[in-house]
Amino acid sequence: MIFRRFWLPTALLALTLSSLPSVAASAAPRPSDTGWSLQRDADALRDTGVTGVAVRLDAPGGTVTARSGVADLVTRRPVPEDGHLRLGSTTKTFVATVVLQLVGEKRISLDQTVEQLLPGVVSGAGHDGRAITLRDLLRHTSGLPEYISDVFPEPTARAYFDNRWRAYRPEQLVELALRHEPDFPAGTRWAYSNTNYVLAGMIIEKVTGRTWDQQVHERILRPLGLRRTATPGTWPFLPGPHSSNYQQFTANGPLVDTTLPYRPFDSGADGSMTGSARDLNRFLSALAGGQLLAPAEMAALRDTVPVGPDSGHPEGTRDGPGLFFTPLSCGGGYLGHGGNGFGYEVQAATTTDGLRTVTVSAHSRSADPRVAARQEDAVRTLIDRALC
Repeated sequence: MIFRRFWLPTALLALTLSSLPSVAASAAPRPSDTGWSLQRDADALRDTGVTGVAVRLDAPGGTVTARSGVADLVTRRPVPEDGHLRLGSTTKTFVATVVLQLVGEKRISLDQTVEQLLPGVVSGAGHDGRAITLRDLLRHTSGLPEYISDVFPEPTARAYFDNRWRAYRPEQLVELALRHEPDFPAGTRWAYSNTNYVLAGMIIEKVTGRTWDQQVHERILRPLGLRRTATPGTWPFLPGPHSSNYQQFTANGPLVDTTLPYRPFDSGADGSMTGSARDLNRFLSALAGGQLLAPAEMAALRDTVPVGPDSGHPEGTRDGPGLFFTPLSCGGGYLGHGGNGFGYEVQAATTTDGLRTVTVSAHSRSADPRVAARQEDAVRTLIDRALC
């Protein structure tokens, strides 16, 4: 699904944390090794209550992996190494890359308006597609509201089970969002909205005559050999091996298996892709390293806006087309994007030169805001140490 900076109620069981094992991916490293540090931080994330954790770091010196917890609470099998993942809103990075490639081919411009690209689609309730540019969509400065609350209005397990098989066309999701007034005039502020990338997917299809997922396959997955990355649309089943995802819908409530996606917001250009940590690292490294975009489009990728102090991101974070820039404690910063949905979170990040890349997956989420904040801090700490 979708990288959202508001807390969806998320899954965590009241577990005896000592019963969730750590699983090193190779022989136990010496304390000075990167592998030891990565395993320590994976275990620390598990100790916040996450049922299963997997980490992969790719760097010039090689690959280091760590796993902790269990893949599911029934068999208690180990978390698989390089298992299949729901990428959620990391999908947006693929979509933005395709858009920037089309810009490089002079087929569209970032300064074109939504009205020019999709005539008549964005209007009503104070919305004006003539004032919103393609750049605004990609950097979340459009002011367009979210559609999420319209397709999941009640944060309960019952709502998940009752509605998870329903699917919407992109046009329907945009129509739902446009029933609400704009959050702000386009270009004046930043606010994350999945509606932006639903429209970006529609623009790709309008310009090329092929769907956004076809373009992702032709332009990114096939050239990079990302054979374990997919655009499944409404197909609900992850290939094996994979960990189960668990969602806690109320604080102190039961853990609910939410491995099957919630299709109302897990089916489109804003968050439907699946993949593996290996493939995701390969993609981000290639993107940051300039293998997918020409210099002018790389400059556009790095043209960012501040996200604001109340965004839920670390201080100094900025947002560009499909990627966030986040400062590192050791200086400089990294490029990345996360994705989350019911019961899972994926965070992928790379140094600005693409030489060190890490993907972290956590397979349960908590409904308690304090626990959720600790988990988020543990993920950020892990990424910062891995890339520093």
